[in-house]
Amino acid sequence: MTFLPSVVQAEHRGGYRLRLVFNDGSQNTIDFADWLEGPMFEPLRSPDFFARYFIDGGTVVWPNGADIAPETLYAVPGRRRPTRRLQPTKATRRPSATTATRRRLRG
Repeated sequence: MTFLPSVVQAEHRGGYRLRLVFNDGSQNTIDFADWLEGPMFEPLRSPDFFARYFIDGGTVVWPNGADIAPETLYAVPGRRRPTRRLQPTKATRRPSATTATRRRLRG
């Protein structure tokens, strides 16, 4: 099965830049300025309108319906994996009730 990237979080970083977090935990700050051409993206040239983005269908979308495929966003160079890796937890054995009772009686 092929991995299908999806945007799960977005944060405005000024201008036409958004910091995106993907469903595999990787992230990238992307400058959308180069994509703001053509009639669909024309309204996004207004900084106020650009800042009205939201996440829908796994990608960043604007109120006029403009969006960019999550696969395209995922492929932008500079994407980083999370620096903190989850560590497996060690199983610890809990004392049984009889062991705990013996300790109290000895103590």
